[in-house]
Amino acid sequence: MHRLTDAPALHAELQRIDYRTTPEYYFDTEHVTDPVVLELLNCCSTVFGIKKAITDLLAGDLDIPLPEATGIIEPGASVRGRVIVAPGAVVAEGAIVTGPVLVCPGAVIEAGARVRDNTVVGPGCRIGFGAEVTRSLLTGGVFMKHTSFVGDSVLGLGVNIGAFVSTTGLRVTSGPVTEPATEEVCAHLDGRRIPTGQTKFGAVVGDGVIVPAGTVLQPATLIGAHTLLYPKTQVGGFFPAGSQGR
Repeated sequence: MHRLTDAPALHAELQRIDYRTTPEYYFDTEHVTDPVVLELLNCCSTVFGIKKAITDLLAGDLDIPLPEATGIIEPGASVRGRVIVAPGAVVAEGAIVTGPVLVCPGAVIEAGARVRDNTVVGPGCRIGFGAEVTRSLLTGGVFMKHTSFVGDSVLGLGVNIGAFVSTTGLRVTSGPVTEPATEEVCAHLDGRRIPTGQTKFGAVVGDGVIVPAGTVLQPATLIGAHTLLYPKTQVGGFFPAGSQGR
């Protein structure tokens, strides 16, 4: 709780936040059914804080209760580290899951899929053969049925990731690639550079967006809810909600 003397500073900080960087711009929280996912979104003033919130959640540093790990892990699945498979969720034979990871109710990690490193797979998601997810939040009903990669990203309700889609979290203009990365990734809004506070940041894809097959999302791509993306090799920058991207 903020002290009364902190209120003016807090109000000024909130005024500086561009609404187009808030979770509410990309995700309809009234339709988020999972309480853990909803709490994650509600505790972040901008979408750029969600990655850290996931890490804190799975480390037990947030006051958000996690579900019981009573879901199904089929024989032949490779599960390592802290992996919470919630009731009604399935990690199928041949899937690879390396924690810390939370698989929410109704989600299915299918054979040949890989999920790892501080990821929350929301309810009803389907991660198929050849798909890989890392350091990301899938809010719910996300389909990644084909070979694809999503890293350091947040996907909204009902997002569909086509075959051979990939997010990228580092800019090639930053010089030699180092691990861990050291250069902050910035988003771009109205010609302004918006700091993400992250050295790796992929994309924020709003509710209902279909990412066409073969698309590469450049670092810090922001796609508003229900945007129509036409097939294109490279997509980057900011797409307002409900717009068409060519």
